[in-house]
Amino acid sequence: MKIQPINKKLKLYGFNNLTKTLSFNFYDICYALSQDQHKKYIAYIDEEYNADRLVKILTSVAEIIEANILNIANQDYDPQGASVTMLVAENEVINNQPMEIQENESPGPEAVVGHLDKSHITVHTYPENHPDKGISTFRADIDVSTCGQISPLRALNYLLTSFEPDIAIVDYRVRGFTRDVNGRKYFIDHKINSIQNFISEDTRNKYQMIDVNVYQDNIFHTKMLLKEFNLDHYLFGTEKEELSSSKRRRIKQRIKHEMLEIFSGRNVF
Repeated sequence: MKIQPINKKLKLYGFNNLTKTLSFNFYDICYALSQDQHKKYIAYIDEEYNADRLVKILTSVAEIIEANILNIANQDYDPQGASVTMLVAENEVINNQPMEIQENESPGPEAVVGHLDKSHITVHTYPENHPDKGISTFRADIDVSTCGQISPLRALNYLLTSFEPDIAIVDYRVRGFTRDVNGRKYFIDHKINSIQNFISEDTRNKYQMIDVNVYQDNIFHTKMLLKEFNLDHYLFGTEKEELSSSKRRRIKQRIKHEMLEIFSGRNVF
């Protein structure tokens, strides 16, 4: 969805100092009947979302938001998990350096380079499991933080479809301010009243969503929980037909309980 600026002809004094940050917590829930299946699930997730795959996803994010990559650092961890950090710039990169902005377009080259180099995209993964109840949970934390005209909201739908999470906790915040040529401050440079406005209709139809927004501080928060529940989607190494009806019922209750606690952000007894 296109981001609408407050004023398409807004002329700024110097560099746009607004920092826009889009943050995700993605959760994938699984049930495994045995410790061996638990280990296989963790190994599967660890391979599916290893550092190389995450680099490809974040590279696509940079292309979508039209940012230029300055540097990539990635790491796989033992026993499991991975992280990737990517520095991006709004302007074209030549010989690993952002193009210089003309002096009359910026408060000063140090400020420009500093702001551009601090734009970043990061991802960290956290596979874990419940020791007693057969539940495994995979979490991916993603931050897309930009300065200037580029917007992380452009990557929202791509990331949601790339991970297809059971639960997503999404935050968007605009920090700082920029000035127009008359010195007036702007604390946000585009219209938004909900993150949901930027989510595709197909995705919105799949999830139950709740907003908690602080409009006066340009803070937007959306929680998403998958509507449809198919037990086969959550079983690892087992088909539901192999289970008794009572076993299926207990497993379904455990999975739904886990999802409700994550979605609500508190323990439910």
